[in-house]
Amino acid sequence: MNNQNGFVHHHHKTKSEVSVSEDDSIINKKLPKELLLRIFSFLDVVSLCRCAQVSKYWNVLALDGSNWQRVDLFEFQRDIVGPVVENISKRCGGFLKSLSLRGCQSITDAALKTFAQSCRNIEELNLNNCKEITDTTCESLGHHGHKLVSLDISSCPQITNQSLKALGDGCHSLRVLNLSWCTKITNDGIEALAKGCHNLHTYIGKGLSQVTDAGIGHLAKHCQNLQKLDLQGSNNITDEALHRVGQHCNQLLFICISNCARLTDASLVSLGHGCPNIRTLEAACCSHFTDSGFQALARNCNKLEKMDLEECIQITDATLNYLANFCPNISALTLSHCELITDEGIRHIGSGACATEQLRILELDNCPLITDASLEHLTGCQSLERIELYDCQLITKAAIRRLRTRLPNIKVHAYFAPVTPPPAVGNGRQRYCKCCVIL
Repeated sequence: MNNQNGFVHHHHKTKSEVSVSEDDSIINKKLPKELLLRIFSFLDVVSLCRCAQVSKYWNVLALDGSNWQRVDLFEFQRDIVGPVVENISKRCGGFLKSLSLRGCQSITDAALKTFAQSCRNIEELNLNNCKEITDTTCESLGHHGHKLVSLDISSCPQITNQSLKALGDGCHSLRVLNLSWCTKITNDGIEALAKGCHNLHTYIGKGLSQVTDAGIGHLAKHCQNLQKLDLQGSNNITDEALHRVGQHCNQLLFICISNCARLTDASLVSLGHGCPNIRTLEAACCSHFTDSGFQALARNCNKLEKMDLEECIQITDATLNYLANFCPNISALTLSHCELITDEGIRHIGSGACATEQLRILELDNCPLITDASLEHLTGCQSLERIELYDCQLITKAAIRRLRTRLPNIKVHAYFAPVTPPPAVGNGRQRYCKCCVIL
């Protein structure tokens, strides 16, 4: 029988019950061990643990290391402690290829040392927000995890340059690395990593305030196969860093430079000249970018599909004209808080090559010059799935209804101020509420 925690308690068997043991059940007789193992291989962690409680025979099968090649404990239990990881490591051994301990904040270096020693075929490891781990964990991985391909140590505040040196020395197969918010990392750590991990194709380094142009220069020079580069919130990089990226990383497909406040149009020129295959550009809050920079980018990066230009406050309709003429594959475009955009810019987008088949998402929040005419310009965008119009106060409900008539499957998100402002509330100040309308 099961107790309240789901564990199985076997009552004392009588003589008649012993003659037909639980391991002689029909399913065990009819199905060979190999087939049962194959069935168990499709189960998640929770289901395997439940099966392990059914009988001794199923316990052996369910806990067979071959069923535990990919383990994600995040959805199962977030307060995982060290001994659990050690037991999994010893049970799985060389079978384990993927382990996620995301958010398991009680895990320490000791458990991960046992893991690294026991599971030497590990390829993917997620330690996001495991705040207790230190450089010792990465040193263990450097010694034993030579097959490691993907590592996430984001939001692990005790990680320093020593970790990157260990990874560079021992994990030469590393292709994906997330270092975001490891704020002790400096240029020296990036250099040591880049010199040892030439195969890196995804680097995510959000919020690394101590990394400057020199660090990104090392990364670009030594990891020329980079396809994804996320530098969000790198406040101390300048156009020189993007010059190095454009010079060396010609295979780049994705780049995020959002909240890199010191970048100017020169960065866009570098990307345009050196990275013609870019599909995604995230450049939110890059307030120094202008139409000139986007013209250089659009002329050369004709494969662009997704662009986030929120709060690129200097761009005008000219940028949208360049995108319409040179980038026929745009499917998602964010222009929120680009307050100089007008109906004429939207007309360019609505009549551009991307409009008929590609454009699916258009975000225009807080574009105060946008009027009902913009929605008329978009009626031919048959693939448009969602448009954001929060605080576009010159847009009317009637225009949205007309758009819905032409594009019946579109989702329109908009705010509308009430017709009559409410009376003054407290100290004579007016308080205006807004009604969210999702159509």
